[in-house]
Amino acid sequence: MRRISLLVAALIVVAACHPAGDQGGAEPPATIQDRPSHVPTALQATDWPTYHHDNARTGVAEVPPPGELSQAWTANLDGAVYGQPLVIGDHVIAATENDTVYALAATDGHVLWSQHLGSPQPRSGLPCGNIDPLGITGTAAYDPATGLVFVLAELDGGAHVLAGLDLDTGLVALSRPLEPPLGDRIAHQQRAALTVLDGWVYVAYGGLAGDCANYVGSVVAAPTTGLGPLRTYSVPTPREGAIWSPGGAAVGGGKLYYPVGNGESTSDYDHSDSVLALTPELTLADSFSPTTWAEDNDNDLDLGSMSPAIVGTHVVADGKRGVAYVLDAQHLGGIGGEISQQEICAAYGGSAVVGSTVYLPCKDGTRAVDVSDSGQLTVRWKAPVPTDGPPVVGGGAVWAIGIGSGVLYALDQGTGAVRSQLSLGRVPHFASPTLAGNHAYVGTMSGVVAVRTS
Repeated sequence: MRRISLLVAALIVVAACHPAGDQGGAEPPATIQDRPSHVPTALQATDWPTYHHDNARTGVAEVPPPGELSQAWTANLDGAVYGQPLVIGDHVIAATENDTVYALAATDGHVLWSQHLGSPQPRSGLPCGNIDPLGITGTAAYDPATGLVFVLAELDGGAHVLAGLDLDTGLVALSRPLEPPLGDRIAHQQRAALTVLDGWVYVAYGGLAGDCANYVGSVVAAPTTGLGPLRTYSVPTPREGAIWSPGGAAVGGGKLYYPVGNGESTSDYDHSDSVLALTPELTLADSFSPTTWAEDNDNDLDLGSMSPAIVGTHVVADGKRGVAYVLDAQHLGGIGGEISQQEICAAYGGSAVVGSTVYLPCKDGTRAVDVSDSGQLTVRWKAPVPTDGPPVVGGGAVWAIGIGSGVLYALDQGTGAVRSQLSLGRVPHFASPTLAGNHAYVGTMSGVVAVRTS
């Protein structure tokens, strides 16, 4: 394993000079490591460069129909892999809660390179939470223009550092502190998937399990070159308003749609319990909240648990309350401005979208839900098995994991019937498979499992 780079070690020292909650002063400059110039290369059809395959978070891959599932290989790494693995060429990229990024060979799982970014934050030093230690939680994102894999690492002491690693070598080519703009940094957790868009990498922040201490949901964007000032947006709530869903932003029509969790207010509207449409410059372009926003805030029944799904000209939002809302993508409608709503299920994580059908990550089993041209919802099927992990689609099957059982299921895309299944062992919350070629790759509590699918 590589030793920690001097670049990141220096940034740890810089970050340590800023105690938790101190947001004043100029941000330390970004650090750039000299490396050979990168020639942009087009992504291949078999690549999976970001959460649920693309920035729209469709979760769809072109793969063969599933046969009998079997384990191809297992890579035991130095920590749990909460983020969805990426696949770029023959590299499977996995990041651990021990703040290590790995490139594994897609064929047999051997380590091509690894880069340890520092010591993660122990649970004992956090005001609350349920990940121990807390390192890299959000799904990485690959930028073909720079050839860098971007991750957000939390380090001992609560510092958050954005790192861009060279895909071929693992060299840390870019690194800079990337703290949430409001609240105490130690109270923030970065679980939402990163997004690379038009030369910027977007990172969203929420709170720790338990909603303790002083945090405010926010999005921070840095140039993929590492140079220049940041863009920031904070939910205008006194406290909370986490942006934490593992799917992060869904991008469509030049906007980033983010789900927002419960805020502290139950009287004055604070844009929490919402879907927010942000411009690439991170200004608020549009918003939606249900009429029950105050009650949702008071009872932790918010929309923040599922990333919005872009279905044609509509946006579908669902969350802990279990009510799915259909919104006009061009005008989200503000408070109570949905086109339609229907009680379907409590949903967590990212969805998958094929045409006019959205596959929801329901807590009591995947749902296939059709969205009509007029914005009405029809549940086509419910999975007959407890698939509560975020689903993806490929080869005529919907792939989803039973988080408690650790079983990967391939469900018939048309009917929901089980076509094949395989036990993987212990998986983290909201685990979602990556599809590439005739394999599925899944992060586990000890590393990555590759499943031969045909």
